[in-house]
Amino acid sequence: MFPKIIRLFALTAAIILFPCPGMADETPPVSTEKIGVYPCGRQPKQVLFSPDGTYVLLPLLEDTGFDVFSVAEKKVIRRISPPDADKQGFAEGLFIPEKGVFLVSQMTTGSVHEYSWPGFEYKRTIKTGGTWSKFIAYSQEKDLLAVSNWVSNDISLIDYESGKLIRLIATGKAPRGMLFLDGGKSLVSLSFDSGMIEKFDVDTGKRIKLIQIANSCMRHIVCTNDKLTAFVSDMYNRQIYKIDLKAFKITGQCKVYRNPNTIDLLNGDRYLFVSTRGPNNPEDYTKRSPSNGKIHIIDTENMSVISTFEGGNQPTGLDVSDDGSLLCFSDFQDAAIELYRIIRQ
Repeated sequence: MFPKIIRLFALTAAIILFPCPGMADETPPVSTEKIGVYPCGRQPKQVLFSPDGTYVLLPLLEDTGFDVFSVAEKKVIRRISPPDADKQGFAEGLFIPEKGVFLVSQMTTGSVHEYSWPGFEYKRTIKTGGTWSKFIAYSQEKDLLAVSNWVSNDISLIDYESGKLIRLIATGKAPRGMLFLDGGKSLVSLSFDSGMIEKFDVDTGKRIKLIQIANSCMRHIVCTNDKLTAFVSDMYNRQIYKIDLKAFKITGQCKVYRNPNTIDLLNGDRYLFVSTRGPNNPEDYTKRSPSNGKIHIIDTENMSVISTFEGGNQPTGLDVSDDGSLLCFSDFQDAAIELYRIIRQ
């Protein structure tokens, strides 16, 4: 008996002192700690931290406006209903801190509503001239808004000060995520139904570069602070692509869980957070999923997943606070959001 115990002790000591490959401490450099799950309006499509991190804004696809969630109080403290709020369809938002405003798109009316920040006082409604308007981008250098129009297959370029439509840029089918580059001289657009990543000249509206992947559904794009690298979510192929923006080509990719949606970089740098909605309901993708979705953290240096945890039913919107301390994402079918603390090792 004792020799067996001695041998077992020796083997255990050897494993501790000389660990086998893969047995070393693999504590990820970035992890999360759950703070809580909180109710909100129906179908929260996106979540956005305010620039000072005090609020999370929640555009509601199937409700009458957008909710204002207080990070300190851990609850929705206000529902704001823009004009024609009964038509619902609030999809995406954007803070422009240098203008002191918050913008929210309304698909059903082809509009962008503008509110003051802070205070959230209504200022004006801008008509996009497109159909089913979704994502909003802003160029400070050009003082331009870009709004992608899902059904009319184009992008509205709008002069911010006047709110007037300058031109419509024809895109691939169902344009969604966008990104201004080169000091506002060019615009990158994602086509969901055509599987394209398109680059346009802003002044002429002409397409100047293209990446296309067959049977893909490009959804969201973000870029690093130096504007040299972008990341794109492809819902159909369950991929996150790494894009060299100068060469305009894919240089890496990472497979994730089903239906990746929104992505965001921690401090605009190395670590990418990804919401994955999970499997579609076999009856109708707009209904509750048969299982919950997941959140991934990707190390973009080698395009590998370093952490995964479960969300609620259809995690969709996702945002990291500007100071990198908090993560928030929406559980679309649960009418709820989840708040996490981000931990750096």
